[in-house]
Amino acid sequence: MGRDITERWGTTPLAERLRPDTFDEYVGQAALAGPDGVLRRQAESGRLRSMILWGPPGVGKTALARILARTAGLPFSTLSAVTSGVKDIRAVAEQVRSADFMGERATTGRVLFIDEIHRFNKAQQDALLPHVEDGTLVLIGSTTENPSFEVNAALLSRVQVFTLEPLDDAALAALLDRALADRVRGFGAFDVRLDDDARTALSRHADGDARSLLNALEASVLDADDPDGDPDGEVSLDVAAVERAIRRRVARHDKSGDRHYDLASAFIKSLRASDADAACYWLGRMIDGGETPRFIARRLVIFASEDVGNADPQALGVAVDAARAVEMVGLPEGSYALYQAACYLATAPKSNASLRAIAAVRELLAEGQLPVPLSLRNAPTTLMKKLGYGDGYRYPHDAPGHIVAGSCLPSQLAGRPVYEPSTFGFEREIRKRIDYWAKLRAERAPEAQEGEDR
Repeated sequence: MGRDITERWGTTPLAERLRPDTFDEYVGQAALAGPDGVLRRQAESGRLRSMILWGPPGVGKTALARILARTAGLPFSTLSAVTSGVKDIRAVAEQVRSADFMGERATTGRVLFIDEIHRFNKAQQDALLPHVEDGTLVLIGSTTENPSFEVNAALLSRVQVFTLEPLDDAALAALLDRALADRVRGFGAFDVRLDDDARTALSRHADGDARSLLNALEASVLDADDPDGDPDGEVSLDVAAVERAIRRRVARHDKSGDRHYDLASAFIKSLRASDADAACYWLGRMIDGGETPRFIARRLVIFASEDVGNADPQALGVAVDAARAVEMVGLPEGSYALYQAACYLATAPKSNASLRAIAAVRELLAEGQLPVPLSLRNAPTTLMKKLGYGDGYRYPHDAPGHIVAGSCLPSQLAGRPVYEPSTFGFEREIRKRIDYWAKLRAERAPEAQEGEDR
């Protein structure tokens, strides 16, 4: 089987052979490329505008750019932001301005497709501006990164941004059908059959990525047993055959891109929602994708204080211990500690009282910096004592119940609480303690005033 495929197509992979040439062959992104898609209408009208195509790998950004140019009747050039620079941009623009190119008039403009445009620095992005503004170049940039962060404002204001979504199950199924049926570019001549479980395994492996789907299918076919050695015989693939071929699944997690932040966000939101099952799933996705255990442990420690806090005072200790454990033993064994901590935090009572306390303090500080009351100031020297430092300070341990009247806040802030515990978990007990201390302070207030009068 492998020899026959190699003789037919050489080393050209299935994903490249099946790259679509027209909108009718293009799979997915119906809102953009379907019969009524906004980009399809642009291209068919011949009025193609500069744009950035933003989406995860394998969703058809490059193929769509080529189809747009072909449909609009514009010549097409491509640059990679990894290997190209300002000189290359200027060279393409000069080709358009100076002479006919491949039979096209210079005045028609040219589509310049820049793959991974987020890798261009500010100067390189700025070099595109004059050519985009005067219509010499119709820029189509592709990126897996959020353009809001990776493309400078000047360029962003001159392009449209279109978001491409991962392919859904129906689109992946259509792509599988085409690969299996096409006798010229696919496996139609080899009569490859997939059972339902094998199709499901391929779809799950792809995770919305067409290239990943086709690579996995090709690997499965190449790895298939062919006992009769008949290239025209039927090749049946079950789920076991597919899983053998893709046992080392390509990680789908981008540690530096949007997927990184999306998975981390899903993980934290699941913990906050007390959904332990979802928290474990998103944790597994991050670990499986190669996320550093230190990053995950750090998020757990932050969450323990930010979202659990004193509703369960042990939560921070659990998170810190997990961080230490994973630092000590590493992965894969360290994942036990991460899962243990995630399950504990997900099921712990929740309180964001510490977060609200920080916000309250910031609000107070925004009103100005108030001086420390004299009674709370340190008085290590005679001069400071003469100036009144420490006057009126009452040592709580010498008072009944170890509490004295009055607040340690500046008088201007009296009656403005900062820490207000929730009614969940251990914070119920903390609320009782705060109320108890407040009651004792109020009872002691007349005694304190009488002492001051004397």
